[in-house]
Amino acid sequence: MSDLKDKLSSIMNSNQERLAFWSQFVTQFDCKKVAEVGIRYGNFSARLLTDCKSIETYYMIDPWRHIDNGYNDLANVSDDEFQKIYDEAVAKVEFAKHKVQILRGTTSEVIDQIPDESLDFIYIDGDHTLEGITIDMIKWYPKVKPGGFIGGDDFSPSIFPHTFKSEPVLVFPWVVYFAKAMNEPLFGLSGQFVMQKTVDEEYSFTDLTGGEYEDISIRSKVVRGLWWYLVKAYIKPLYLRVKNLMKAT
Repeated sequence: MSDLKDKLSSIMNSNQERLAFWSQFVTQFDCKKVAEVGIRYGNFSARLLTDCKSIETYYMIDPWRHIDNGYNDLANVSDDEFQKIYDEAVAKVEFAKHKVQILRGTTSEVIDQIPDESLDFIYIDGDHTLEGITIDMIKWYPKVKPGGFIGGDDFSPSIFPHTFKSEPVLVFPWVVYFAKAMNEPLFGLSGQFVMQKTVDEEYSFTDLTGGEYEDISIRSKVVRGLWWYLVKAYIKPLYLRVKNLMKAT
């Protein structure tokens, strides 16, 4: 466990940028079968397929269609827009098409196309709502081989990391609860997480940010989220207005 912590810390220290971190992660842990949930424009996929020579198979999972079941997110655009986004993503990974398997559908729709315990690494960056992360973590966990990893985005201590208009994000702390239920080690990065699927390890949650995830309560997440909204919607605009007035006088 300490060895894994040291490796993750080393990668974090040398790669503050998200794509650079995960490229080095996949390379260092020699991940051959990789899956990504939530592709959108394909930037993450293209970067890993370019940088990580260890990858033999890369599953790209995304419905690329408008979701009508109350999925409240600014990224939930029209089907016509999604078709353009899909075409762009496919074009970006054309150079590695012999490695790529595109599964166009939701997790529940495509999950049976991937064998159990076959993945070295899966990166989850799809539906960040409580419903979405619950479905993704529960359904993808059996697909990861023992010793493999689940990583993900939007591991945010704020309930509104992007916009107040979207559904609250609950990747954190729900993933912490899931790791505890599965008795697996979990690491909190800056806005990201890594969980290893183990055989004989016990649950632990290690905050590698130095305190960003000190409080794993829902209450803390709500308070931070409301403060974030107040700052963005009222305090910052008022500050900028006063600053401009002072410059004008």
